[in-house]
Amino acid sequence: MMCRWLKTIASTIGACGLAASAAMAQEKVIIGHMGNPTPMQVAVATNEFAKATGWDIEWRKFADGADVIVAMAAGDVKIAELGSAPLAIAANRGIDLQLFMIAQVIGEAESLIVRDNSGIDTIAALRGKRIAVPFGSTAHFSLMGALYNVRLTEQDVTLVDMSPDQIAAAWRQETIDGAFIWQPVQSELLTTGRLLVGADKTAEWGYPTFDGWVVNGEFAAENAGELQAFVKVMDESNAAYLKDPSAWTADSVPVRTIAERTGTLPDRVPEILKGYMFPPVAEQIEAAWFGGFLARKIKYTAGFLTAAGMTDRVAEDYSGFVNAELTQAAAE
Repeated sequence: MMCRWLKTIASTIGACGLAASAAMAQEKVIIGHMGNPTPMQVAVATNEFAKATGWDIEWRKFADGADVIVAMAAGDVKIAELGSAPLAIAANRGIDLQLFMIAQVIGEAESLIVRDNSGIDTIAALRGKRIAVPFGSTAHFSLMGALYNVRLTEQDVTLVDMSPDQIAAAWRQETIDGAFIWQPVQSELLTTGRLLVGADKTAEWGYPTFDGWVVNGEFAAENAGELQAFVKVMDESNAAYLKDPSAWTADSVPVRTIAERTGTLPDRVPEILKGYMFPPVAEQIEAAWFGGFLARKIKYTAGFLTAAGMTDRVAEDYSGFVNAELTQAAAE
């Protein structure tokens, strides 16, 4: 960067040297996300997170939670968006991460979409059908809950492990009858399919899911102030939407920004947003989510996944994977 506005060589060298030092001091942080069409995308687009934390942020999109777990285990990614089911898997594997904020509670934003001509009118009609889902994801957890609710098992349905992109391709090739998947792929499937059941309904049946923000434990200890700033920006982003959801129309600036960042059609975004719940941080604290509920939720999910053969054990206590202090401080 050339400092042409300085009048002397000496001052030019000094000013550019200070700029270089500041750039060197700025920490590079890779943050993983799922590319969900959510309010945070607006703050990402305007660099609000970088401004608040002082980090040089690289936002890295992942296809599913399994890939996030690998990246966090390798140490490449320090902060990431992660679903409740892969979080339980990561905890069982002893990966050093801590849940410090609920990103969103999942409703119809993750749903079972079946092909229009599949003949599937009820969950019981899934017997013998070929259904795709990313294994180990929140969608997988919800799908298994839907099956169990009508006394079906994974042996009664041909379950196929596919990434979101693979699901979209298989749908176009008509090699699957349905898929339990999230946005924006869900919208593509809905052009020739219909929603059979959403994660909001499976939650009512006893299989709730959410996406949360997790952080490497050592990184959290060294960056508490920055993480609190991160939480506040995220909370403000959600609050902007919650203040007046009806204002987030297809032609509004926030929705157009979300659409551009996620590859979702603008007219789809308002409906997708309705498929999530964005609990304010203060509400998360007041409801005592970080007072033991989340640790119990992780344990419950781990038990379910163990029974389904996705993990091999259930630990006695998962409280070490929840950072209540960080969330409390951010809410003050």
